[in-house]
Amino acid sequence: MGAVGQASEVSAGGCPRAAGPWTSSRALRPPLPPLACFLLLLLAAPGARAAGYETCPTVQPNMLNVHLVAHTHDDVGWLKTVDQYYYGTKRNFQHASVQYILDSVISALLADPTRRFIYVEIAFFSRWWHQQTNATQEVVRDLVRQGRLEFANGGWVMNDEATTHYGAIVDQMTLGLRFLEDTFGSDGRPRVAWHIDPFGHSREQASLFSQMGFDGFFLGRVDYQDKWEREEMLEMEQVWRGSASLKPPTADLFTGVLPNNYDPPKSLCWDVLCADEPVVDDPQSPEYNAKELVNYFLHLAPLQGQHYRTNHTVMTMGSDFQYENANMWFKNLDKLIRLVNAQQANGSRVNVLYSTPACYLWELNKANLTWSVKHDDFFPYADGPHMFWTGYFTSRPALKRYERLSYNFLQVCNQLEALAGPAANVGPYGSGDSAPLNEAMAVLQHHDAVSGTSMQHVADDYARQLAAGWKPCEVLLSNALAWLSGSKEDFTFCRNLNISICPLSQTATRFQVTIYNPLGRKVDWMVRLPVRKGVFLVRDPNGRTVQSDVVIIPSTNKQVDRSELLFSASVPALGFSTYSVAKVASWNPQLHAPKPSPKKSSSHVLAIENEYIRATFSPETGLLVEVENMEKNLLLPVQQAFFWYNASIGDSLSPQVSGAYIFRPNQPQPLPVSRWAQTQLVKTALVQEVHQNFSAWCSQVVRLYPGQRHLELEWTVGPIPVGDSWGKEVISRFDTPLETDETFYTDSNGREILERRRDYRPTWNLNQTEKVAGNYYPVNSRIYITDGKVQLTVLTDRSQGGSSVRDGSLELMVHRRLLKDDKRGVGEALMESGSGAWVRGRHLVLLDTFQAAATGHRLLAEKEVLAPQVVLAPGGGARYNLGAAPRTQFSGLRRELPPSVHLLTLARWGPGTLLLRLEHQFAVREDSLRNLSSPVTLDLRDMFSAFTITHLQETTLAANQPRASASRLKWTPNTGPTPRSTPYLLDPAMVRLQPMEIRTFLASVQWNKNG
Repeated sequence: MGAVGQASEVSAGGCPRAAGPWTSSRALRPPLPPLACFLLLLLAAPGARAAGYETCPTVQPNMLNVHLVAHTHDDVGWLKTVDQYYYGTKRNFQHASVQYILDSVISALLADPTRRFIYVEIAFFSRWWHQQTNATQEVVRDLVRQGRLEFANGGWVMNDEATTHYGAIVDQMTLGLRFLEDTFGSDGRPRVAWHIDPFGHSREQASLFSQMGFDGFFLGRVDYQDKWEREEMLEMEQVWRGSASLKPPTADLFTGVLPNNYDPPKSLCWDVLCADEPVVDDPQSPEYNAKELVNYFLHLAPLQGQHYRTNHTVMTMGSDFQYENANMWFKNLDKLIRLVNAQQANGSRVNVLYSTPACYLWELNKANLTWSVKHDDFFPYADGPHMFWTGYFTSRPALKRYERLSYNFLQVCNQLEALAGPAANVGPYGSGDSAPLNEAMAVLQHHDAVSGTSMQHVADDYARQLAAGWKPCEVLLSNALAWLSGSKEDFTFCRNLNISICPLSQTATRFQVTIYNPLGRKVDWMVRLPVRKGVFLVRDPNGRTVQSDVVIIPSTNKQVDRSELLFSASVPALGFSTYSVAKVASWNPQLHAPKPSPKKSSSHVLAIENEYIRATFSPETGLLVEVENMEKNLLLPVQQAFFWYNASIGDSLSPQVSGAYIFRPNQPQPLPVSRWAQTQLVKTALVQEVHQNFSAWCSQVVRLYPGQRHLELEWTVGPIPVGDSWGKEVISRFDTPLETDETFYTDSNGREILERRRDYRPTWNLNQTEKVAGNYYPVNSRIYITDGKVQLTVLTDRSQGGSSVRDGSLELMVHRRLLKDDKRGVGEALMESGSGAWVRGRHLVLLDTFQAAATGHRLLAEKEVLAPQVVLAPGGGARYNLGAAPRTQFSGLRRELPPSVHLLTLARWGPGTLLLRLEHQFAVREDSLRNLSSPVTLDLRDMFSAFTITHLQETTLAANQPRASASRLKWTPNTGPTPRSTPYLLDPAMVRLQPMEIRTFLASVQWNKNG
């Protein structure tokens, strides 16, 4: 129903009655009408039908329709923690309380049936919902059913798009959308994606949203130059083609750029946090301003509308944590709507109405226009000259790594819960639960969480939530491993292996090591455990002795040398292997090769190699100078070293400084941490390493294991010294002679690859103001350069910023420590102390032919993100079932998955139901040598060994609607018509995956006895 030209009054104890236009409405209504009036209003509400586009308000076809979207943007942590924001504590940091916002909004919606509101962050809404009475919940359900309370986006959070991995994005969206589906059914299902605050937008995000069934996507922040161009060319709205592999319109998503980021127009903010004057519509009052505001609005609306192609435009009426006093907002919006629409009698062609993003989108779709198509992404984002938001790609690297490790652990937890069934949740170790870590991981995807752009105390709380989530998952893993292995061991999770700490392996003379592999293929994994010096005997699951070494790790900074036990473990697909370790009393030359001590190289040639790779270092500088792929007969000069950019504190060109969000170096040339490195060489039968010490705060180990086709660079940086009053942004740089034509390549959220060109944007003529920061892009998993023949690829273990600032060069920012705040709201410098100041990470380097490189980096990236999980136990545990012998090896698959197929999700969904996602992880034409870019067909009927699938239903990507009944609005791109979808059929015996396709299933299962 359209907005009415009347306001309402409430008489004492009664229900609303009409008031004429341009009259006073000081006593418009009490903040909380009686419940009896609520119920009458609900019964009389317009459009009380199933939620969806049918409930949208009526518009005026021959007028400019201004859709007012009442909304609040509630960060799931930023200046305050999640709990502080919800409850409203710590007002000295920020006045914000989500519980009061939702209380107030619901009351205000019930006071007038024309009002509408959207809500986004399900992490907050679900908490509020569970604290409401049954009566309130029913009232809210009615509001949702009528379309007056609409959910946009629907994820647990509004995730970041630069520093998030696609698997974690899918998980957090699934969590939020499932809550809405379980709570409101299809009435609560969001139709539009709503990312109004993330600082740049990835193409993969558009692809994922398309596959989740969204009809449209609205953005708040785009580059200021991009926006100027779009406004001039009438391309504020277009079709975004989210994939170069998936056939249109599978990944096509209608995308609109909002006119005011996500804020109200100037002078029209009527929140308690704003200072704009309220609408005074009493002509007798000396404060009367209604006519002036109406004239301003009638001037403003056409100015805004001229940048859009239809007779519809949208205004976002709300902002950060607004609507704590929703009556204040709605009372003024009521007046604005009534007063502006009253001018239609005087010839005005402007129609104002309460609306929602979905209803606005519906009108655009009905316009039946042909829309331009976008093929690239929205990175990097700048909000002014010299103001590139590319620093957060790296900010808080320790938290970024913790998030990535937690994703790895959550998938292991989910898989074992699925494989073991109910035994994982209730067992000898207590109650196991994956939900706390799932929710914590979802929170971490928020655009101020994994991005590293919150205050320090909030970042600490994010880490606390992850740690709290790990604990019940460890119980679950223990229950599941005991059930599947048939042995109740005293399992130990060594969380500090990255700093060589594990009390059990360092004190016990006998213990066992269980390695769980979350991949759909067998892996060979080099296990490294800290031990005391000595000789150890390692046996595989069949009791056979395997080769092992105790390696002395060279000390740095006068620390005591450490010893690590190494052995290679072979672990089956989606399963585990258990190895036994025993310290032996005497030396047995048949078990061990001689153990060389670490030594400083005096040889003219300093090199490490295995059967595939050789890495050569300069004996003068200790730096890596050459990498050779002996298998492919490729030799490439590669000089790698660490440098740092001096962070800007402002200059004559701009006062902009480097901060948590912004990267702005003082000069384009970085300074070397050191021009040489002290080196020590370690060579054994199981590993070859060069230990490089660049400075007191920067070191690296370059490593090769047998059978490995990549070079591992394990770097340690921090605490970065800032006593010289210089903020520092540290990079690892690889320089080669490759002629790369100003071009390099980065991944998009860990999936598809995008081409990047220096000082260039595909859709507008760039005025480049920062030669370094303006060419930085997010790197979630890999970056590479190529001359079309040879390709150098570097994989990361977390999200980082990266670039190729000059031809043949590739760099990744690994850490940053800054002295100034960049004036984007945080209010404190990025000056981490404690554990966040000292960071260790890995870069994996691949040298290959251009034609074969994709095979290497695709499979290696999969293994890096989902690494095996190592669990220790003293051994000798009691049998789980007296009638069943323990087993030391297990696979949850009856046959391995093909190399091109990735098991993205295997998780419990409900009693007797699992969530299953299978993904083709190669792009079209990416691999031709092994045919890995071809479609793959799978038989799911007997794929798993731990359970039998009895029924299979395919769903959209977020598992909130059946694929067979899912439908999306159709748009006409200017690239020509898209093919019609083929009739949907599901045959579990022939599930076909096209390149880059993800298919999602809900499987009813029966678990087998004892796994």
